[in-house]
Amino acid sequence: MGSARRLRAGIGYAIPAGMADAVEQVADRIEAGDPVDPRNITAAMLCAEVFRRHGEVIRIRKEHVAVPNLEKILLAALELSARNGFHSTTTRDLAEHSGLSMGAIYTYVDSKETLLRMILTAVSHAVDIAVAPMEAGEAEDPLLRLRGLIRRHVLLTENLQRWFYFAFLEVKAFDKQARAFAIAQELRTEALFSAAIKAGQERGLFVDVEAALLAGLIKPLLQDWYLKRWKYRQRGISPTRFIGLVEGFVDRAVRVPD
Repeated sequence: MGSARRLRAGIGYAIPAGMADAVEQVADRIEAGDPVDPRNITAAMLCAEVFRRHGEVIRIRKEHVAVPNLEKILLAALELSARNGFHSTTTRDLAEHSGLSMGAIYTYVDSKETLLRMILTAVSHAVDIAVAPMEAGEAEDPLLRLRGLIRRHVLLTENLQRWFYFAFLEVKAFDKQARAFAIAQELRTEALFSAAIKAGQERGLFVDVEAALLAGLIKPLLQDWYLKRWKYRQRGISPTRFIGLVEGFVDRAVRVPD
């Protein structure tokens, strides 16, 4: 079974309601084989996707005008939330910090709930284009695939640390629909790892342990990098060293002993 088909099947757990479309999107990205270097993802790229997906809310129709202003708004929201918390951030704060008027803010974002969804959309898109697609050789080598997922995830969250930190910590502020979407994204990412593990098990390379469970244990290791970044700075741990440590840990956990 190919990795895209395995991802569609939702290995190891039932796919939550509303997740099927999300799984299809990631599977299509994997099959397309068009990864973007995680270090090259920019806020402008993410805001261009936000513009495309949230056109029903954004009243400015010209992309070249809208995207730079969306970037100002979303980056202001991330900075203010990190400093004061999202609940304490007001539209006036966003206006002052972004350099836009309050009226201009409302032409892009009609509520704080929409702002939350926009940031979550951006984070989801970053994973879709930078983590999910396969690099050369990953389709044939499950261990290479697993290492590639780890490396790209760490590099992406190093580049976009504030975005991922916000999406993780502010999920409690999402409305019911947005929380469901956030959960679906979490399971989507786990499914990428689960698919790689299952492929290795089918070839007799990995231990016969529930793939979804192993994937669920890997994800918190990766989250620790962007949630507790200060800890690794104090210890002088670079992204490259962290990637090597996680790869080694996961290798020993999944590979069949020689």
